[in-house]
Amino acid sequence: MNVHDTEKVTGALVERGYAPVEKPEDAELVLYNTCSIRDKAEQKVFSRLQQFKRQCGKGKIFGVLGCVAQQEGEKIFERAPHVSLVAGSASYPRLGELLTQLESGNRRVTGLAFDSEESFETPFTRRDNPNRAYITIIEGCDKACAYCVVPFTRGPERSRSSASVIEEAARLAAEGYTEIQLLGQNVNSYRDPSPEGWNFATLMDRVARIPGIRRVRFTTSHPRDFGKEIVDAMDRNPVICDHVHLPVQSGSTKVLAAMDRQYTRDEYVRRIDWLKNAGRAYSLTTDIIVGFPGETEEDFQQTLRLLDEVEYDSMFSFKYSPRPNTAALGLPDVIPEEEKQRRLVILQERQRAIQIRRNAALIGEIREVLVEGRNQALGQWVGRTSCNRVLNFTVPEAGGEPLTGRYLPVRITRSGPNSLVGESAIMV
Repeated sequence: MNVHDTEKVTGALVERGYAPVEKPEDAELVLYNTCSIRDKAEQKVFSRLQQFKRQCGKGKIFGVLGCVAQQEGEKIFERAPHVSLVAGSASYPRLGELLTQLESGNRRVTGLAFDSEESFETPFTRRDNPNRAYITIIEGCDKACAYCVVPFTRGPERSRSSASVIEEAARLAAEGYTEIQLLGQNVNSYRDPSPEGWNFATLMDRVARIPGIRRVRFTTSHPRDFGKEIVDAMDRNPVICDHVHLPVQSGSTKVLAAMDRQYTRDEYVRRIDWLKNAGRAYSLTTDIIVGFPGETEEDFQQTLRLLDEVEYDSMFSFKYSPRPNTAALGLPDVIPEEEKQRRLVILQERQRAIQIRRNAALIGEIREVLVEGRNQALGQWVGRTSCNRVLNFTVPEAGGEPLTGRYLPVRITRSGPNSLVGESAIMV
């Protein structure tokens, strides 16, 4: 989502006549896109801003974008007086107006409102990947997870009309993009505001039926809104990739309640069962937080047992970190930092063993990859499977022909914990 936000901003700048440069010191305008999901994000931002100031010298215009901008607001001007623009993600469609103010000499320009009519794609978006295109279908979050700052930095949920999504996806397909990724803080919370009233499953299925589109992905899902109709839509349409990222955060129902995740362990596992009993095999990935206030050793052991039960193909894992404006700030029984670190190491070691075992089981299989580029140092092409695994492979007698953007069958010959190695199953 942050990558796509940068595409939106860059497109707006290029359309206005700006040109990108390789180094900040060569720029007249330096915009810093930020994320505040982790601890001390704002401190890191201010440190980086000072570094930019020293590195770039005088005469530059600096701006802070994204979640830290939304979180800190005009306080950024006080702590970093060389910053002239502070804008959250909802303001990107009217970035031209903000730039006009900067160009006229205004040195305190803000874009911090959540405007339901201006919260999705910019009129001009620079696509940095020639084959994969991102489409924002919903912005914001109506959940109130006790640890999460997103509702405060992205605002309430605002869904696009289904017609605008289908129109954009069709245009992208006509331009040659073959993979579409649907984006939202809670993407499966999508609710069509137009009279058609489509839910997420219907929208995803209709996008996947557009001629020219070969893959459809989506991120990120909230388990509470992950209904059986989503699995049914995926089973019906093989264009929808066989990968689901379903953050669980904890394997303990007690901790999930303290997090205000709005589901129990059993309810989460029921959704996993839908996927495991579906018509095709799905790759499952997740997010997990360790050391949430009040998490006991038994709670942590329940999370480890969940890993063994589900056998995720990969995992993003974090130590709990307090975030401003969140309910967890007032919770007692804070876990010591060294204990959080111990649990994180154990969790990651357990998951690494699972990934080694699951990836090794794929050796000998043939998987289709979308070729993303070439690793010149290793003499290998790099692609991604439908299940979102990275596959590095060689191509017999390729003859130097460019393969980026093509879909090729690859036989898996070796594996590691985080990637696969193979050989193209056909001559190119």
